[in-house]
Amino acid sequence: MKLSSFNFNLPKDSVAMYPAKNRDESRLMVVDRNTKKIEHKKFSDLLKYFGDGDVIILNNTKVFPARLYGTKEKTGAKIEVFLLRELNRGQFLWDVLVDPARKIRVGNKLYFGQNDELIAEVVDNTTSRGRTIRFLYDGDYEKFKKILYGLGETPLPKYIKRPVEPLDAERYQTVYAKEEGAVAAPTSGMHFSRELLKRLEIKGVELPEITLHTGLGTFRTIDVEDLSKHKMDAEEAYIGDKAVKTVNAAKDANKRICAVGTTTMRAVESAVSAEGYLKPYAGWTNLFIHPPYDFSIANSMITNFHQPKSSLLIMACAFGGYDLIMKAYETAAKEKYKFLSYGDAMLII
Repeated sequence: MKLSSFNFNLPKDSVAMYPAKNRDESRLMVVDRNTKKIEHKKFSDLLKYFGDGDVIILNNTKVFPARLYGTKEKTGAKIEVFLLRELNRGQFLWDVLVDPARKIRVGNKLYFGQNDELIAEVVDNTTSRGRTIRFLYDGDYEKFKKILYGLGETPLPKYIKRPVEPLDAERYQTVYAKEEGAVAAPTSGMHFSRELLKRLEIKGVELPEITLHTGLGTFRTIDVEDLSKHKMDAEEAYIGDKAVKTVNAAKDANKRICAVGTTTMRAVESAVSAEGYLKPYAGWTNLFIHPPYDFSIANSMITNFHQPKSSLLIMACAFGGYDLIMKAYETAAKEKYKFLSYGDAMLII
């Protein structure tokens, strides 16, 4: 399939700038692949679709305050630095994106905080926008991290055209976030409240956790018309023995297995054994799922409403069927569903 097949008109007023007042009160579109029926529910209605022995797989990655604002030495030019990943704890080395990139060269020093609490030096060019920087810090690592995160800001997507608010530090995160390392939230998981998770547990639903640290690969634009030529940026994933046993037992029992979000789906599909079962995994994945694709693990999926021509929409179409999902998106726009990170959710069964 071609990239242009995944274009649609996204009305500007459909993009959510704020989260729903309560996590589980966002809207939920339920899309049935067998009957082709589209229903309109509330997220808390998820309880009606899962029962004893069913499995909902959660991505427990945790977003860190990855966006920093600093100034360049001598000129004082304002620079935005987006922390991507820590390369070396002892040497305070990080891979980052810088904006505007054309002003930043190897050897430049960058200053952060009103009193220059942190200083960094650019030590390498990794891509046109990417750099590797070393923080010039000789103190305790935990103190360094505290200063760094104190200066950092919740990395809301750029299309949210408003200042970051205290609310965002909590809401741009799932309630079960544990493993720090994501620069973008696994947004479909943000609809789960602690109360809803408890009610699912009481019904006998299993809630295994895996980790995929969401990076920019998930959100990077696709620049090629032929989808087979697109290369995803690699993201780090971990799947432990406990999650593997839970998922495979449900698979053997023909239970409903739901991947919460495209990140969870990518992680489990990156860890499939020759017999089609889930296996433990620790490493990096650059799996790009696009139609046609045979899914091995999950038989249902929760996802948000995504950008046109995005790898996320393309995966949803691979799972739900191109015609049905594109019809669902058309319906979502008509019915005033909210799109993107703080938007509403879709359950594909």
